[in-house]
Amino acid sequence: MMQINCDSASNKHSLINVMHRFIAAANNMDETIMVPSLLRDMPLEERMSGKMETNNNEPQYPNKQRDMYEHYLLLKSIKNDMEWGLLKREMSSGASFLEMTVKQEEQKPVTGDLTPEENHDLENQFHYHLRGLFGVLSKLTVQADHLTNRYKREIGCGNFIR
Repeated sequence: MMQINCDSASNKHSLINVMHRFIAAANNMDETIMVPSLLRDMPLEERMSGKMETNNNEPQYPNKQRDMYEHYLLLKSIKNDMEWGLLKREMSSGASFLEMTVKQEEQKPVTGDLTPEENHDLENQFHYHLRGLFGVLSKLTVQADHLTNRYKREIGCGNFIR
């Protein structure tokens, strides 16, 4: 069994740490939100003086999730996929786009005969996807925390926000 180096797990910039932070935020969200149906028809963004709330002057992009309930389900689904992998989802329902892509990649023949250019390309691909994964997991963590805090405010538990 592979062991995780304690130094890399304690490094705040490690992928493992970023994954743990998201899973902890999603677990906290799940433990806090006792009645998820209360999130139905609650808009994702809070209206403040007629404008949408923005973080760090980032442009607001329309989300596929129309309300907080759908966003809650998305965050739970992502957390479950991270914890259980793609196999569990495949067994319980149809394959998603991501799973179909992974299957297509698995079906391609793998040979050990990679040229130096292909090795360099693999390294570039790895770093590109690693940066993307860091960014996505960080944003998902913030969204899970925001959803949890917003739920607390909406049900009147604003005094108990951690």
